Amino acid sequence: MSAIRKDAFAERLPDEVEIRNAEQLRTIIASQLKSEEGAQISLAQPLGDVKTITLSPALAESFMEVLRLVSTGRGFRMIPVDAELTTQEAADCLNVSRPYLIKLLENGDVPHVKTGRHRKVRASELFAYKQRRGDTRSAALSELAVLDSELL
Repeated sequence: MSAIRKDAFAERLPDEVEIRNAEQLRTIIASQLKSEEGAQISLAQPLGDVKTITLSPALAESFMEVLRLVSTGRGFRMIPVDAELTTQEAADCLNVSRPYLIKLLENGDVPHVKTGRHRKVRASELFAYKQRRGDTRSAALSELAVLDSELL
């Protein structure tokens, strides 16, 4: 078995030990998770003391999402809301091509700033666009479902 790796999952995929560890920790947190209360976890400290930590619901869900990614062998990248992304990073986040993203920027669908020849997109603006896009898609699907039910 290889030595313990410290490099982030943005640059590599988890190995078998990390996948098993993530699944074990995910199972432990999930067993303690109460939707409105978060999760209480007890941890043994080096001198044998036990410390109980209460994770807020948002923090518990965030940990669960990271652990889901690792336990399924997927890498991930965390993006701070105030980060400025390159057009390629923004396109990757939306799962679209870079040329398509450039069209979104040029049409004003996603605000951006230009520094010299380069465009930068604030993560918060990208996340807001992604939410609007999701809301539009959901509304369209609901409308299709209504139309479909009327045809029956």
